[in-house]
Amino acid sequence: MKDYDDKKLKSVTKEGLDMDETEDEKKKREEEKAKFESLCKLMKDILGDKVEKVVLGNRIDESPCVLVTSEYGWSANMERIMKAQALRDSSTSGYMVSKKTLELNPGHQIVDELRKKAEVDQSDKTVKDLVWLMYETAILTSGFSLDEP
Repeated sequence: MKDYDDKKLKSVTKEGLDMDETEDEKKKREEEKAKFESLCKLMKDILGDKVEKVVLGNRIDESPCVLVTSEYGWSANMERIMKAQALRDSSTSGYMVSKKTLELNPGHQIVDELRKKAEVDQSDKTVKDLVWLMYETAILTSGFSLDEP
């Protein structure tokens, strides 16, 4: 089922989720994007190839961050199913990992405090530890499995 009552259905676990926003909300989102741009770049540098990109999201209400897959990529459940295949070839395992995007919640206190700490000192070990903690927590809450549990 792709649409209902002339509305197109979309998965909320995929990137590119568009929600109707007013002009004020769009303006606020642009200001937040500029404010958090350096944190997103720092988090991408710390996480390396674990994530495709780090962006600000508008889908999250209570969590500090969430991992989403590309629009046409595998969901967390499909990735888990493919990893569990008995006859899978180890050479194709690189294709079985979906490209993940880490979406931050700019309204969450943890993300705001992390931004403030990163502005003071980007090479702080606490900042790197918090980024990894947030990433691994997002893996679990988004339905993916850890590489080394």
